[in-house]
Amino acid sequence: MSASQSSSSAQAPPSDVEASRAKISEAKAQAFRHTLAKYDLNEDILQKIHDTFVEIAKDAGQIMKGAERKSLSSAAIKDNTTDLVTKYDKKIEEDARLRLHNVFPAIEFLGEETFGAGTVLSDKPTVVLDPIDGTLNFTRGVRYCAVSIALVLEKKPIIGVVYSPFEGELFTAIRGKGSHRTKMNDEGSVIEKVQLPLPEHYGRPMPNLKGCLLGFEWGHKREGPNWDLRTQVLIWLLAANGAMCKSIRTRGSCALDFCNVALGEFDAYWDCDAKVWDVAAGWCIVEEAGGIVASVNPGDWQPTMEGRVYFPIRKAEPEEQKAVVGEFWAHMGERRFQYGATGTLKDPEEQPKERKTWFSYFRASIW
Repeated sequence: MSASQSSSSAQAPPSDVEASRAKISEAKAQAFRHTLAKYDLNEDILQKIHDTFVEIAKDAGQIMKGAERKSLSSAAIKDNTTDLVTKYDKKIEEDARLRLHNVFPAIEFLGEETFGAGTVLSDKPTVVLDPIDGTLNFTRGVRYCAVSIALVLEKKPIIGVVYSPFEGELFTAIRGKGSHRTKMNDEGSVIEKVQLPLPEHYGRPMPNLKGCLLGFEWGHKREGPNWDLRTQVLIWLLAANGAMCKSIRTRGSCALDFCNVALGEFDAYWDCDAKVWDVAAGWCIVEEAGGIVASVNPGDWQPTMEGRVYFPIRKAEPEEQKAVVGEFWAHMGERRFQYGATGTLKDPEEQPKERKTWFSYFRASIW
């Protein structure tokens, strides 16, 4: 072997930047272990909780796939005709609650269907469950719906499991362990398991919104100041004299939209009407895939889980992530979406308001 070959085969010493990143990563890991210990948790217990979540999600998926289509047409209305609940939502949540209480009795539980007004997250370990995210899709036979389960500690998600039974896709994450997508066949056998983001998506340039494919959900509230602002921003994102992003996809499941950001299929996703059970699991999956979660309201790089305004961005160079968020914020200017935290304050939409036509949205000067 020549001297040059020997030199090239030797492992290069880490750069100052790499060494600094490794030092920061280890410091964060130590701090996380210390936080876990405060609540009598450790990495082995987290793995057990994660595995239990996966089994619960799979069992819930079997309930969803076995649902009687005729009974789905009689789904009950909650807030309005866009917000539905079925007997399967309720069964999945009750089964999960009882099972988790038997195995982890010290962990608190917050579920969409048993949520009570005034309930807020505490710092204690809490399971946050959406039994069927995308219930409207579920009732219509649209495959884009999922079970979403998270463990939240000190109001931050540390385990996330999202299972799409009709697509056979299981998304999982544990703080510090990365995110994964497992594809399964109809019998539940694993076809493949890959770490996120998918390699074909990571590394794609993301200099601005113009190059982005975005996810978005309309939510349930269809009038009021937040609705007006949301519609105006949506038009700006699409318009030739606005950001002119590649396109915007509206699929009907916030949890799976977060997972699409983690995959790298969506460059970003914005939502300003979701609840904590919609985002908790997906939030963990995005962050463990190298993404970030900012707020759609300018200046807030660390939104709260109950704040109702979310802007997850896929893994990219930090300056690219900041550029996309900054461009969105620059358009928002002094405007803000205003929601009460989940379960606490009334939303502005619940107050009397002036009705507007679709023409008024398009006529508004928003650029």
